[in-house]
Amino acid sequence: MKVLQFTIPVAHDKSVIAEQVNLPHHYPYLHRHQEAQITWIQEGEGTLIAGNNMHAFAPGDIFLLGANLPHLFKSNQEYYQPDSTLRVKAITIFFNPDGLLASMFELPEMKAFKIFIQQHQQGFKVPADHSYKISQVMYSVKKAKGCDQLIAFFSLLKNLQTMNVKLDPLSAFGSLPGITENEGIRIGNIYNFIMQNYSESITLEDVAKAAYMTPESFCRYFKKHTGHTFISFLNEMRINEACKKLTEHKFESISTVAYSCGFKSINNFNRVFKFVIGSSPREYLDSYNNSVSNLTRVAS
Repeated sequence: MKVLQFTIPVAHDKSVIAEQVNLPHHYPYLHRHQEAQITWIQEGEGTLIAGNNMHAFAPGDIFLLGANLPHLFKSNQEYYQPDSTLRVKAITIFFNPDGLLASMFELPEMKAFKIFIQQHQQGFKVPADHSYKISQVMYSVKKAKGCDQLIAFFSLLKNLQTMNVKLDPLSAFGSLPGITENEGIRIGNIYNFIMQNYSESITLEDVAKAAYMTPESFCRYFKKHTGHTFISFLNEMRINEACKKLTEHKFESISTVAYSCGFKSINNFNRVFKFVIGSSPREYLDSYNNSVSNLTRVAS
């Protein structure tokens, strides 16, 4: 089947596209497109799936996603409830480094920007202490018109390129196959099923049945298109939700977080948490609280 790119639904007479989203929830299917994108989350919470990894997102977060990187901003489940009044708001800057801007990036003065974009094809999250400045430049790009918008865009690239900090890639798997439109919808539905049921006893047979596949076929299909086994994705989903609960301080104890995220024992939760995150839940929470305290001191 021919790989069909997701088409950015805006005018194509611009080399840089700035889009404001204000919706009940984000586009719910895994997709990719030729344009790289820089997204500033203004309102809304959920999970970003980029390539084969997932990351929590919240207001103030800014992500760069490389061209053709499969991704999905999945709003939290409460955003899909029929009586929900929640909204998601975001500004996204789209640009195709190999499209209308290609000749511009070939200029000697643009070499550093071109290398920067190539190095970060797997994307990154803007560090918290740089997010305010980057968000203001993004707002300038959104507000500007004509050549002023292009000037503001290059200012945005300069601010990103000169952050001078270590930027961890959003995805660690660089060779996922092309996602067709039908496959994007199918994988998106699989993700939705897992995200809706991660807190319960969900089995391979359950998710394979929801995907209208045999367990054996599902395992091959899911691994090919996501780089994950079902168990590794489910564990990451559960740990990602556990991290949200821990950092939002919406829990009575770490044990209650473990059980509410689908783990049947605290020992298994601790083991999987350390494998996915690299530290214990308590160490993770202490590190987060220390970082928040340091940022608060700097701001004051």
